Amino acid sequence: MFERILIANRGEITCRIIETCRRLGVETVAVYSDADRSARHVRLADTALPIGPAPARESYLCGEKIISAALSSGAEAIHPGYGFLAENPSFARDCGDAGLVFVGPRPDTIEKMGSKSEAKKIMEAAGVPVVPGYHGEDQDPTRLAERASEIGYPLIIKAVAGGGGKGMRTVNDPNGFQDALDGAKREAMNAFGNDAVLLERRLRNPRHIEFQVFGDTQGHHVQLFERECSIQRRHQKIIEETPSPFVDYTLRARMAEAAVSAARAVDYMNAGTVEFIVDEHKSFYFMEMNTRLQVEHPVTEKVTGLDLVEWQLRVAAGEPLPMSQDEIHVRGHAIEARIYAENPTNEFLPSTGLVERFAHPAASPSIRTDTGVVSGDEITIHYDPMIAKLISYG
Repeated sequence: MFERILIANRGEITCRIIETCRRLGVETVAVYSDADRSARHVRLADTALPIGPAPARESYLCGEKIISAALSSGAEAIHPGYGFLAENPSFARDCGDAGLVFVGPRPDTIEKMGSKSEAKKIMEAAGVPVVPGYHGEDQDPTRLAERASEIGYPLIIKAVAGGGGKGMRTVNDPNGFQDALDGAKREAMNAFGNDAVLLERRLRNPRHIEFQVFGDTQGHHVQLFERECSIQRRHQKIIEETPSPFVDYTLRARMAEAAVSAARAVDYMNAGTVEFIVDEHKSFYFMEMNTRLQVEHPVTEKVTGLDLVEWQLRVAAGEPLPMSQDEIHVRGHAIEARIYAENPTNEFLPSTGLVERFAHPAASPSIRTDTGVVSGDEITIHYDPMIAKLISYG
């Protein structure tokens, strides 16, 4: 196990990782921007180092500064949390070049799964079902319109490099295709610097169901069952639960097998999530693979009794997976609600200001709160508006 790691993130996920590290006796190094000098994650860490101005692109997204901080602090590894640099293959590669362990999958895996079109090609070859659609390289508008007609309406246009609902448009008929395509490409270019898109058939009454997977350096792969993430707003998850009330025993077994096949197809290492979309007839299709720990990992931890951050650290340190597939079981039901700094009177748009009072239920076997704020903290314009997660279990 590592003696000291740097956490290249902020807020609730950094606080969450620190909690596991304390239990394992691993020293933690936090980084902070000018806006986060007195943030909760800075106070909790054993050491905290400044990395620049408030804007993320000048601090938390600046890989060189973070690697320099890790080397100067004597850290052996960098845990990226989620968001920021967590799915950046260049950063993962730079960590290795600097002699640091990146707590996550290999850079080439992140690269392959970071492109929705490339990921779908790999999954098709591995026999994992994918949503009918077009994910080719030809981006000529006329060609895309032709393929849209072949796929049939309604359909969804998605940014190849996208996430979080950016660069995504739903089209109900051919008349709206060109405007939707232009909008999706424009938004994708602004958000990701890449305006390539793919087309997918829009399924009726779909459910968003994902499987937690893990792999180690010895080539072992397991799945830790499903999470349902169908309750969303603006394509962003807000409520997650496990087990899914929609998934029966047969469907669970089929999806679990597909999830492990997906992990094996890219020789996956560390924590990952295979996301599926499931139609009303319980046919399921691969949607994407998130090559990191997910925001909703606590519900899996509650029903399995496992610490997924500990698993991440052990696998990154070269240890085999702590358990085999037949040793992993679920008990009970867990639900997570994301807590956002938003204004409900203004279409739930992000809100800023002073947290005059932050109160939450006391921790117990049935209640858990993961948070990066306390009373008196400032919510700024610079970062994601999610400030906490409330997890219930029974």
